[in-house]
Amino acid sequence: MTATDLTHYEFDDCLWVRCAGRGSFVNSPALKALADKYLEKGSGNIVIDLEICPGVDSTFMGTLAGLARKALALGGAVQIATPTQRTRAAMESLGLDMILDLDPQDAPWQADIQQRRYKLAEQQAPKADDSIADLSEPERTRHVLEAHNTLRELNKKNDETFGYVCETLEEDLKRHENKADTP
Repeated sequence: MTATDLTHYEFDDCLWVRCAGRGSFVNSPALKALADKYLEKGSGNIVIDLEICPGVDSTFMGTLAGLARKALALGGAVQIATPTQRTRAAMESLGLDMILDLDPQDAPWQADIQQRRYKLAEQQAPKADDSIADLSEPERTRHVLEAHNTLRELNKKNDETFGYVCETLEEDLKRHENKADTP
């Protein structure tokens, strides 16, 4: 999967991002870049459409949690449209349902979800630029570490679950830094 599996469109009320394929550490940097750019404009509502996404990994979920925090600070929200039962269960088990709206039935976009998806396809909506996700190994490691640290901050269980992962990633970053400092 590449970043080009993310299509997006800015509607009047939100940034709509559709994930075609698995949401993972591969495309989460592109998702973060798209959403950060949108949030920098002061807009705060983001919908992540997972209708054709069979699953998500912990880095993708940590990225969503980080984006939700930023959106909430702007008075907005990150909402998830049509996650699979497995994805919903994974998000709930990590506590993401505390900061993400999982398929909210009262969301304004629910009334015209199919029209929005059609518009996305009809407009040949821009795909995320692969160059956004073309990160160096240390940058990618930092991204994965940030996502997992965000998950750890959500609840004690996540801290226990992802503590070792974060320690390993921090060690990897130190090795990269030591290589860079070596003449």
